[in-house]
Amino acid sequence: MTTAPPTSPTIERAVTARLPNGPLRRDTGRVFVFFSLAVLLTSFGGMLFADLLWRSGWSPARIVLLIIFCLLFFLSAVGCMHGVYGFFLRRRGDRRRITATPGWRERSLDGASTALAFVICNEDAQQVCENLRSIYESLAVTGQSEHFDFFLLSDSTRLSCWIEEERAWLEMARELQAFGRVFYRRRSDHQGRKSGNIRDFLETWGRRYRYFIVLDADSVMNGSTVVDLVRLMEAHPTTGLIQTAPILVNGHSAFARFQQFANRLYGALFTAGLNYWSQDGGNYWGHNAIIRTEPFMQYCDLPELPGRKPFGGQILSHDFVEAALLRKADWEVWFAYDLEGSYEEGPPGIIENAQRDRRWCQGNLQHSMLLLTRGFRGVSRVHLSQGILGYLAAPLWLLFMLISSYLLWYQKDSGLSEIAVAPFTPYLRLSAPHHALLVFSLGMAVIFLPKLLSVLDLFWDRERRRAFGGIRQAVAGAVAETIFSMLHAPLQMLYHTKFVFSTLLGIEVRWGQQQRTAAGTTWATAARQHFIHTVIGCGWGIFAWRLGGEIFWWFLPVCAGLVLSIPLSVLTSRDDLGRALRDAGLLHTPEETAPPAELTRLNARLVARRPRCANDGDALLEAIHDPYLNAIHVSILRDRSSRQPESQSSSVADLAEKVLTLGPQNLTAAERELLASSADNMAHLHRQYWLRFGETPPASQASAPSN
Repeated sequence: MTTAPPTSPTIERAVTARLPNGPLRRDTGRVFVFFSLAVLLTSFGGMLFADLLWRSGWSPARIVLLIIFCLLFFLSAVGCMHGVYGFFLRRRGDRRRITATPGWRERSLDGASTALAFVICNEDAQQVCENLRSIYESLAVTGQSEHFDFFLLSDSTRLSCWIEEERAWLEMARELQAFGRVFYRRRSDHQGRKSGNIRDFLETWGRRYRYFIVLDADSVMNGSTVVDLVRLMEAHPTTGLIQTAPILVNGHSAFARFQQFANRLYGALFTAGLNYWSQDGGNYWGHNAIIRTEPFMQYCDLPELPGRKPFGGQILSHDFVEAALLRKADWEVWFAYDLEGSYEEGPPGIIENAQRDRRWCQGNLQHSMLLLTRGFRGVSRVHLSQGILGYLAAPLWLLFMLISSYLLWYQKDSGLSEIAVAPFTPYLRLSAPHHALLVFSLGMAVIFLPKLLSVLDLFWDRERRRAFGGIRQAVAGAVAETIFSMLHAPLQMLYHTKFVFSTLLGIEVRWGQQQRTAAGTTWATAARQHFIHTVIGCGWGIFAWRLGGEIFWWFLPVCAGLVLSIPLSVLTSRDDLGRALRDAGLLHTPEETAPPAELTRLNARLVARRPRCANDGDALLEAIHDPYLNAIHVSILRDRSSRQPESQSSSVADLAEKVLTLGPQNLTAAERELLASSADNMAHLHRQYWLRFGETPPASQASAPSN
């Protein structure tokens, strides 16, 4: 890691250029006040819980229980403070946001060349290209499109995805007449995953662009939002990165609709509260963000971590670290949380959501190796810590439940009578059960207060209230989402606990394609995934019932989510339940009641898209047979081989003949990729194919079984 010297000419020029608009003051006191309030709230809750434990006497188990309670309560209190601060900032106005700078919308884009980079790996190429097309057409409406270029940066390892990407890019660029504006590049080495893909792009083309915007495969942005991001960067020369707050859209299953409703209703308060204390020390979420190219190239080349995987080696969750490196080098990182028009999609079901969390869990736990990195700002360490604790909360919660169960069992199994000691706080005159209810109620209030404030926020915003379908529909949707969250939370607790211990045991996660679409979880798949969850829920429920009916009701919310995990996973993954909720007026979001033009056009085109190749063999056959696709595939290979000589061998020629006689399905996956990577042999195969078979492939090839 390199550090910018305090007198760096780049920084001095940036600060000097910034002075006409006036610098945004840094206020580290905000961080102290914000988290101090969370600590005070935790102290009050911890005191009440310690008083409850005092009634029946202290023991090592109770001391551990108190420590875990305080840690979990603090995490909940931080979330509560985000909601409280966000509520008051939205009501009173936030003058300390980056978009509050006067005159930034009048900034010219002259000279502000910007690249929009879609970083993809084994994705649905047609959908990615349609997302790109939506942004391209929306930018054309702004009249500023000449300042932007588009890049599809592929790390795809599956041949069918590779060929489909080339065809989708060719068709899109031809229809938009955007050759020279929309580019496609696929790497062959795939080193460094996403961060390596971006680094390779910057090393090759980065010097041509002042800024670049990172987009995921499911990202869509309004053209005016893209222009606004560039203008904000132009108005703030000391800013290295601006992160938008992407809105979840296009959710069809019930699970996806629950997620996007919660994101849209509660997210506004949380991001406003997050921006309050982070200010110019914001964070990076890996996509839908604009980055200043020069400082990113200079300071954000990630190192290899010492030690063995999964903690050592390549940094997986690169985004948090890159934001920290920019702040370390005195470049500002901001949340533009109030910019509308930034969208993404969420996972369609509980299982797909857990698969994504497995990857994120290892990446965030790996950040523990970086917490004490010399030169990191305190606010960056807070962001890294929050990511780590977000996953450690699950095993802590499980441990809290297990210790509580043990203490209750020990009390009953020992036959000792409960000695109800008076509380050491003189102002409490409560019985032990009422005291426990008070602690529980305080915890629930801290958790649910931000949701209540989000609903109250609608009362003061008529336009936003109407966008959610009315206050009744919004309240009903919030109630439904809360019930689902309560059932889903225990399941997520077990998932995250498993992920944490898998990481600690050195089991490395496979960092591959995300599951963005699904036909719906089958009962067989749900049974395999959630069998152990169901068993744990039933066993825990029986255990609690034997301890006593009163104890059973305390554990019921946790046990119910686990016992119902199989039907919950199946039903919420289905589109028909999602449609039923929509038709009932529940879980509506502003993007549904008044769809943006970009999303309307996008969804219409996605409905009409044609089927993609079913397997690698079909994809290779199409790349050999189709004249246009073969021509573009060969030209891309030759362009790459001009910079890196193509390796040839007699074995590749033998594979070419094998394809013509036996068909591509009779090759192994490695053989198909080797053949598809040879420009000369692909051109030769195209000529021979048309000479031998013409337009119709022989039956032996068309019906060959998939390998």
